[in-house]
Amino acid sequence: MKSNEKILILDFYGQYNQLIARRVRECNVYSEIVPFNTSIEKIKEMAPKGIIFTGGPSSVYEENAPMVDKEIFNLGIPILGICYGLQLISYLLGGNVERADKREYGTTKVSLDNTSPLFAGFDTENDCLMTHTDFVEKMPDGFKKIASTTDCPIAGMANDVKKIYGIQFHPEVNHTKNGTKIINNFLDICGCKRDWNMSSFVEDSVATLKEKIGDKKALCALSGGVDSSVAAVLLNKAIGKNLTCIFVDHGLLRKNEGDEVEKVFREQYDINLIRVNAKDRFLSKLSGISDPETKRKIIGEEFIRVFEEEAKKIGKVDFLVQGTIYPDVIESGASRKRTNY
Repeated sequence: MKSNEKILILDFYGQYNQLIARRVRECNVYSEIVPFNTSIEKIKEMAPKGIIFTGGPSSVYEENAPMVDKEIFNLGIPILGICYGLQLISYLLGGNVERADKREYGTTKVSLDNTSPLFAGFDTENDCLMTHTDFVEKMPDGFKKIASTTDCPIAGMANDVKKIYGIQFHPEVNHTKNGTKIINNFLDICGCKRDWNMSSFVEDSVATLKEKIGDKKALCALSGGVDSSVAAVLLNKAIGKNLTCIFVDHGLLRKNEGDEVEKVFREQYDINLIRVNAKDRFLSKLSGISDPETKRKIIGEEFIRVFEEEAKKIGKVDFLVQGTIYPDVIESGASRKRTNY
């Protein structure tokens, strides 16, 4: 089942970003997290049905606070801002954001305007998780208030014409009662069909790999971890014996885990596998090193060197495969490192 529906999640270094993506997918809509500074051209190319701005540790009025191109509000794509996302929408569109006299942190009773499509099906009061120091003091023109608390007069705002919404609380966490329903309502606003699931994602990925690689050869660096293992299995489904995996056994896995990895990939998946026993080489390089970051760099560097040496023995291949977990993809695409979390 192929679906082009996608919700784009702009990452502002929030702590719940992965959870937002998960909640959207639980509603049977594909979601993808991208850095906040993704270009307008790229966003247009990705053609999302909706966009979510995440929370984050910054204040919008600070120097070097993460921003978006204001043109994003003219794309005609529904937008939901969460926490920092709400404040950013207000700030960029002419509202005012201030530091609150009293910080809200924890589960808080929020008054809701349940005539808003974002809160359809809700009572007029709901328990929600608040984690903020700043607040929207004044909304931009064209917006109306749709949520409030005792200490936060604008806990939610909406521009129904442009389909731009912002909420100060976090609907993605369990502390917010029926929070997933708010995300569901936003997906309704976006006009999503909800025809995506993980099995279709695997099918689509395999089909895409088949189309791209064809009958050419691919080489995969295998560490035995989840990221490279998943990449290897997907490639195996797509191109079979045209895939070769080099398993660099650095001796740092659990007891007997290297043997287990080899057994699984040889017997269960029948993958072309080259196992390189590099335990002594890695342990020699790590001898006397106690700093964790230095160890990490040594392991990474040595892994690449061993892989390169073995790859040269194989000869020419057409594709090099690397499995990378999703958070690393997001981090490597961001313009600066997280500093507050």
